[in-house]
Amino acid sequence: MQDVVLAMLAKEPAYGYELRSRIRAALGPLGEAMNAGQVYVTLARLAKAGLVTSQRTEGLPDRPDRRVYALTPAGQQRVAAWLTEVSWPKPDLGEFHLKLVAAAAGRLADPVALVDAQRRELLRRLREAQRAALDRSVDPVAGLLLEGVVLRLRADLEWLEACERAWTERGRIQRKAKP
Repeated sequence: MQDVVLAMLAKEPAYGYELRSRIRAALGPLGEAMNAGQVYVTLARLAKAGLVTSQRTEGLPDRPDRRVYALTPAGQQRVAAWLTEVSWPKPDLGEFHLKLVAAAAGRLADPVALVDAQRRELLRRLREAQRAALDRSVDPVAGLLLEGVVLRLRADLEWLEACERAWTERGRIQRKAKP
């Protein structure tokens, strides 16, 4: 969640409530399950780590003062590192989806390029798992685990293909809409 919040701040400084709304909107129906306080706890941790700064702004007469959060240079570096990370040990599809949304919204990276980098990593892991599954010395029970890994990687690759189609189409529509 920390990297997602940082990436959402890369576009522009924001209030906690705005960040929460952006993340919930990006997740669609899955965002409804998001704990309302999670963004604020995350912002406090990021501030303590020196990745964001905050500034108090005066609220309206009927509302309390609010804090505007912004990235520090260290926060910007962490966002850049997160966008190039292609690890997929335990895929968190929601986090990867938010990475694509934040990259596009903040014009930090091309979502299709991020999908392509992730695909290359998954294909590498799939080749390794398939080689291990073909090894005749592998215990049949352990082979079941390898089969599960292969099936999961194939499913993840199919999902990445769907992501690429959606983001490619979105880019096409946006290019047509520009004068």
